[in-house]
Amino acid sequence: MGIFQTTILAFSMSTDAFAVSVGKGAALRKPHISEALRTGAIFGAIEGMTPVIGWGIGLAASQHIAAVDHWIAFIILGAIGLKMIYEGLQADDGAEKPSSHSIARLMLTALGTSIDSMAVGVSLSILGTHIGWTAVAIGLATFTMVTIGVMTGQYIGSKYGKIAEMLGGAALIFLGTKTLFEHLGYI
Repeated sequence: MGIFQTTILAFSMSTDAFAVSVGKGAALRKPHISEALRTGAIFGAIEGMTPVIGWGIGLAASQHIAAVDHWIAFIILGAIGLKMIYEGLQADDGAEKPSSHSIARLMLTALGTSIDSMAVGVSLSILGTHIGWTAVAIGLATFTMVTIGVMTGQYIGSKYGKIAEMLGGAALIFLGTKTLFEHLGYI
């Protein structure tokens, strides 16, 4: 996978974490940079580790699914993309946001937003893509997006976080479709 595709993938994986971090920032009266950096580091580390886990799972199963790997990647990336778009279109449930961010809560939230990265890791292993730089790119993109999200949460509000999540979903659908078309010889 090239630098352009890796960058798109990395920022796509960080959009749901960004949307959550906007809410985290909005819950604080005036977010301090230390809180934003701490939150970004936790989310970035977890988001960077989960595709490696998924990649390992995919490697273990790759010999059994090599003939249909492009379809699996298309379906997984498409499903995740559609899920992200669907979630972006949903109205906020009005639940009260926490006023403080414990490390345990941040880690659980980060894990919840990184499940899609694990599925992408499975897809990348099936495609024979090396995971190292991709995982680092996903972690760094998430760190950056979450740090920005926390700091600007009180100004951005949930509307733009949802738009970012939907754009990330559309980018994943694009990458899945491109993978399928390349394998079928259309590109």
